[in-house]
Parts: sequence; structure tokens; C-alpha cells
Amino acid sequence: MRPEHQLIRVVILDDHAVVQHGISSYLADRTDIAVVASFAKSRDLICWLEENHADVVLLDYTLGPGEIDGLNLIKLVSTRFPDCKILMTSSSDTPATVNMTMRAGALGFFGKSENLSQLAQAIFVVAKGRPYISTELSGKLMSSGMPDPRIEKKNASSESAPAPDSGLSADLRLSPREHEVLRCYLAGMSVSDIAAKFSRSRKTISTQKQAAFRKLGIRSDVELFASRKMLEGK
Repeated sequence: MRPEHQLIRVVILDDHAVVQHGISSYLADRTDIAVVASFAKSRDLICWLEENHADVVLLDYTLGPGEIDGLNLIKLVSTRFPDCKILMTSSSDTPATVNMTMRAGALGFFGKSENLSQLAQAIFVVAKGRPYISTELSGKLMSSGMPDPRIEKKNASSESAPAPDSGLSADLRLSPREHEVLRCYLAGMSVSDIAAKFSRSRKTISTQKQAAFRKLGIRSDVELFASRKMLEGK
């Protein structure tokens, strides 16, 4: 358990320089939080964490085509650096994304549409080892009928708690891998790009994409992009 007045060391990962600068500038005047490093590439972050300590890492959910990101990055950081608490940041703050990221190992989720003044509170909560979701995001989860991942984390040791990799999205019924494939595809990546990103075969990615299509009742790429607002919960 961390001392109450100990300085919270924060590291940022975001591939947009303006976001890095905005967060760093917002936290610069605080005497209880210090941004000790900031990166645009996930591999640079991993190398830094191997030699340095951070209490909280702000992870952007979606990075460039050649980057480790999404659920894979969350699992990598939480497994290799268990003392480093993950606060996820994303412009895609849908119930499915929030639920899956916290199941994968993130302790909190901060949507990029939220008021920046709430970020310090989110960092404090996560640094103390407690799960964080804003009131607005909590409302989205409730209205979607999806379970609150904060409650699931508290009950993680009980037999009734779902395993991190076993849960499907309660609203979309997609597996984490199917969710990731559609996320990347909607971001403009080709099947070949996605296969290279996750070190899988094109056949595997195509199979996962088609499986997601069947579950969603979608028959073509045109229908997928037409259904984008529904998939993103907007």
C-alpha cells in the first residue's frame, strides 16, 4: 500500500503529440503528481519500464498500424509490470471497450471526451489500487445492461467471477479478438495489415472477421461501416 502523500509517478503513451503535451501541461503545476516520461511508441514505453518505475501508466487504446496496442498491450504491461497501474485513455469510450480493457488488466478508464479536470482524480484513485470509471461512463454501462467491471474486479477472487479472457461483450457478444479485428478494420486497416499487427495469418483474421459479422448479422463491409454508430455505442 502506497504512502498517502508519496509523489505519484506517471508515464504517458499516446501517438498524438498534442495529447501528450496537453496532459503534461495540465499536470505540470501539481505537487503530488509528476509526469516522468512520455512516449508515442509502445516499444519505447516497454523499454523504459524495464529500467524505470512508474506508479500509473496512461495508455492510449489505439496506436499506429505497426504498434502493439489495445488488449494485447494492456495484457503485456499488466503481466510484465504488475506494480504499474494502468489507466486507459481512449476516444472510443463505448461500454464494450471499457468492459474489455478492464477485463484485460486496466484498472481504470478515462474517456478523451471527459473533462480534463477529472484526470487527476482518476490518477489518484488508480494509484491507490482502486478501479476508476467516471459517473458518465458508469451510466453508459448501466444503460447498456453490461456489468460494471469495477464490481467484477472486487469479486475477481470469488468462484462466480468471470475469467478475464472468457467474457464476451454483453451487448455485442464478440470475443476480445473479434472486437480487436473489427476495431482495426474500422480504423482503415486491411486484413493483411491486421494480420501483420497481431502476428496472425490472413486466414485467421478473415475467419475472425466473418465470425464477428455472423454474430452481428452483418453481411458485407458496407453494412459494417453503416453500422459503425451502433457498434461504437453512439
